[in-house]
Amino acid sequence: MDSQNLEIAQVVSQLSSRNRTAKMKILVVDDEPDNLDLLYRTFRRDFNVLKAESGVTALELLEQEGEVAVIISDQRMPEMKGTEFLSRTLPQFPDTVRIILTGFTDIEDLVEAINTGQVFKYITKPWDSGELKEVVQRAAATYDLLKQRTEELRRANAQMQLLTVLVEVTQAASSSEEILAPIAKAFSESFHTDGCILQLIENNALIDTQGVYSKTGVVENWLSEDPLATKAITTGQIQLSLNIPKDTDLNALAHYQTAEVQAHLIIPIIYRQKMIGVLSLQWQHPCTLREDELKLIHLSVQLVAIALSSNHIR
Repeated sequence: MDSQNLEIAQVVSQLSSRNRTAKMKILVVDDEPDNLDLLYRTFRRDFNVLKAESGVTALELLEQEGEVAVIISDQRMPEMKGTEFLSRTLPQFPDTVRIILTGFTDIEDLVEAINTGQVFKYITKPWDSGELKEVVQRAAATYDLLKQRTEELRRANAQMQLLTVLVEVTQAASSSEEILAPIAKAFSESFHTDGCILQLIENNALIDTQGVYSKTGVVENWLSEDPLATKAITTGQIQLSLNIPKDTDLNALAHYQTAEVQAHLIIPIIYRQKMIGVLSLQWQHPCTLREDELKLIHLSVQLVAIALSSNHIR
């Protein structure tokens, strides 16, 4: 394994360790406080449990917290039945797995909810704690598998998009300067960054040749002042901080505060053991990169290295 692939493996291992410690979020909804508390206590060890006492409150909570893996909702609640609440979550959170708790036989509502994909399973009250735990574990596994498959498809599409951009710009460009900005834009759009800088290096020092892209249209290049960039160039290894506000070595730096950058990933671009540039990806919020995303970024950077080193543009 070459040194850059070894570094990728090390960073992936770190991210995997972080991801394993993170609990999946689930939401429990019941208008009866005792039931709500029981559901919370049943799942709090295995999941990050959010709770709401009504469908309306649950919808507001989802707006604040974002997607959850599983929703467990009582059926008979004031203001809004469980099936109605779950149907309203479907457009925004199609991957979430939904479970209904029902203490009565309302076959028509349940059959419609199941047939339209709103409900994964229904459990009758009073529920058996062991059975409910087993159902929720299966639901969480289903959600995880669905997200993995969605991510695989997104990764394949992103890789194809980047490859298409690389082929198009390298064929049309007469110099490296002409391909940097389109590549920076493609990376930013593929990995949902707020800013991207692609800058060339000569003799282990940054030079003026660069490509920058920002969603806002304005991005300052401060890599020459950035300790992560300096270390990446010096060591030839990936550098990252996924939560700069909590990083005491970086949080006080003026360029991070001015640009409102809260996560930064910088990867050396190496071709035949020679460093020819760096790729800087920046987010204005703490980042939770998945290990497969990092692998895709690394693979894409290797394609950039080949493009920048081709005889056509050098």
